[in-house]
Amino acid sequence: MRKLGAILLAATMTFGVAACGGGSDAGEELSEEPVTLRFTWWGSDARHQRTQQVIDLFKKEHPNITVKGEFKDWNGYWESLATTVAANDAPDIIQMDELYLASYAERGALLDLGTASKHLKTGDFEASALDTGKVDGKQYALPVGLAAYSIVVNTDLLAQYGVQLPDDSTWTWDDLKRIGGEISKASGGKVTGVQSWGFNDAGGLNIWARQAGASLFDDKGNVAIPPAVLAKYWTYLADMAKSGVAPPPSVTVERASAGLDQSGTATNTSVFATWWNTQLTSLTAASGKKLKLLKLPGEATAASPGAYYKPSMFWSISSRSKHPAEAALFVDFLANNEAAAKVLLTDRGVPANTKIRTAITPQLAETDKAAVAYLDTLKVGAAPRVTPNGASSIEAILKRHTEEVLFGRSTPDEAAAAFIKELQAEIDAA
Repeated sequence: MRKLGAILLAATMTFGVAACGGGSDAGEELSEEPVTLRFTWWGSDARHQRTQQVIDLFKKEHPNITVKGEFKDWNGYWESLATTVAANDAPDIIQMDELYLASYAERGALLDLGTASKHLKTGDFEASALDTGKVDGKQYALPVGLAAYSIVVNTDLLAQYGVQLPDDSTWTWDDLKRIGGEISKASGGKVTGVQSWGFNDAGGLNIWARQAGASLFDDKGNVAIPPAVLAKYWTYLADMAKSGVAPPPSVTVERASAGLDQSGTATNTSVFATWWNTQLTSLTAASGKKLKLLKLPGEATAASPGAYYKPSMFWSISSRSKHPAEAALFVDFLANNEAAAKVLLTDRGVPANTKIRTAITPQLAETDKAAVAYLDTLKVGAAPRVTPNGASSIEAILKRHTEEVLFGRSTPDEAAAAFIKELQAEIDAA
């Protein structure tokens, strides 16, 4: 992270001087001359193959435009991107993640997609989805796929232990703890009612803050979650571990650092767990059991909706692209073309484009259809503020303080104060 920060600092100086002078008008006419675009993304071999198929489809429609793919795994992707941006050699089309969006947008490295509306249409995207790609009111990124936080429940285990499926339109966090306790007791501790969370992402913390009428960050990008709300979050997790509703801290931490197939859900050792809805297919395959998506507890009585859309990733365009009109046309193809969508399906998440989502649903497996249905019926609030520049280390900070609380090395109040201070220092230093 320190090395990446240094490279991004170099990018700051590069774009602070030159951003306004690079590229051309994204609304200009398309060239009839040969054009070459560079397109970078991260992912698996299967994603690479699907993406190349879409590139080939685009080439058939636009024979004068060549798109060259540059793909890497997640670990090497961000250092490579930061290096190319700092060297004024960024790819034209960039697969972007929410954690880094503000860092690149605020440095002038990304094109305002609002200037590309002649070639890039967004009419089939909900406003709440588009808002996830905005920084300071400008659309620097177009969401590719959407996910939403959910509770995944193993209905086979519920039936085995004689526990009724809760009504997810009215249940509370206390209900989850109570029902989880019934399961842990009925199984004699062999199966815990709930798999704990609070390690790998800020999804649960964001939900908790939003339901309390607060937010993780304010509009200016400062840490805004009240210490009391954060302390209550960790108190809840600690209480579940102490009472046996969730596994002991050592088991929880071990699962958190392992892959999905080692989770309590996948191994059928926890009945309820927080997951993104799009993970249902993988979890079902790993567990071999019947799983169901439930809305989050507490939504019915929350001060404001906790649920929100989380983009799986975004499409962005370099502000230094020499061919912004053609780059916008290609992003439009990725986002709006049905033939392309039927190749990509849900590889990059449930499509954010509602028309495309409907078009591909008949091709999906039943679990993927359930993930789509969950999104279509979910009531979401306004998009959270994009992770501010400097806060991309939030997951590591959150994980560390969650462990401190679970193992009793910090009280929830102490962890809350330390978390806020540490995260704000990272933002201030960026």
